[in-house]
Amino acid sequence: MTEDSRATRSTPPTPCSTAPGTAGAVPAHPDGDRTVFLLAHTGRPAAVRSAELVVQGLLRCGIGVRVLADEAADLPLPDPVETVTAKPDAAEGCELLVVLGGDGTLLRGAEFARASGVPMLGVNLGRVGFLAEAERDDLDKVVDRVVSRAYEVEERMTLDVLVRNGGLGTSGRSGGQIVHADWALNEVSVEKAARERMLEVVIEVDGRPVSSFGGDGVVCATPTGSTAYAFSAGGPVVWPEVEALLMVPISAHALFAKPLVTAPDSVLAVEVQPQTPHGVLWADGRRSVELPSGARVEVRRGAVPVRLARLHHASFTDRLVAKFALPVTGWRGAPR
Repeated sequence: MTEDSRATRSTPPTPCSTAPGTAGAVPAHPDGDRTVFLLAHTGRPAAVRSAELVVQGLLRCGIGVRVLADEAADLPLPDPVETVTAKPDAAEGCELLVVLGGDGTLLRGAEFARASGVPMLGVNLGRVGFLAEAERDDLDKVVDRVVSRAYEVEERMTLDVLVRNGGLGTSGRSGGQIVHADWALNEVSVEKAARERMLEVVIEVDGRPVSSFGGDGVVCATPTGSTAYAFSAGGPVVWPEVEALLMVPISAHALFAKPLVTAPDSVLAVEVQPQTPHGVLWADGRRSVELPSGARVEVRRGAVPVRLARLHHASFTDRLVAKFALPVTGWRGAPR
């Protein structure tokens, strides 16, 4: 997966106090040249307080702030803050999307970031937060970096998914019409809908069948999603720089149901067997659609990536160790 990391244009820090909580008057009207879109998990008191501090710091430096109208009522915001409805293009025209929350909030932010092409900067207020670049204690640094544009932007691979109905073409092979289209940053999962029944599927790579089995379903993931649902299902951890697609069976009853790592341009498919109960398609665990018996799900590399803003140059290895609290006692490193 090409990260396309590149330094964003940097300017000297704005001569203002950016530290959240610093006393000082908030301008009545920002200068209008720069706007940051702020998304927060307003159900968490920590997120509400963090949002208030970030907004104060940005406005104090003359940077406009935009929030969703349905979140504004839960946030203590001054008058200069702009409110918009929760449409896909809500972040259009902003230079950055700052997300305060856990993994679910970050994935919600990715929907706006992808639609507008605006880089997303995540501040983790949850448990793991692999997509986040900063923690709650870093709020002052986040505001400073945003003000001075001292961050880099990388692109993360996404998935495009098509769902076809169970119709057959003239050759007798699947030729069903497209009934649903979606995308995902982490993963697309085909899962059973009934707890007491297995989902019978056939998995396919590049137009050729690989295996059929019954189980709880199949996860198709990006390298970014390899530390999410695919990881829990027993899949490998894939470094973000690697260009690949993953297919990971979920609790399969089969002799061969191992995780597969394919080329980034491969087309993965999961066919729900006609004799099995209907299943459910989930995209990033946020959007779902029912899959009738015989449905076919096709997953390929997404045409539109998600752009992430990065504050640190820490390696993914260090991030992995920190997020999972992996034991590294006894490591001595390469000889010098």
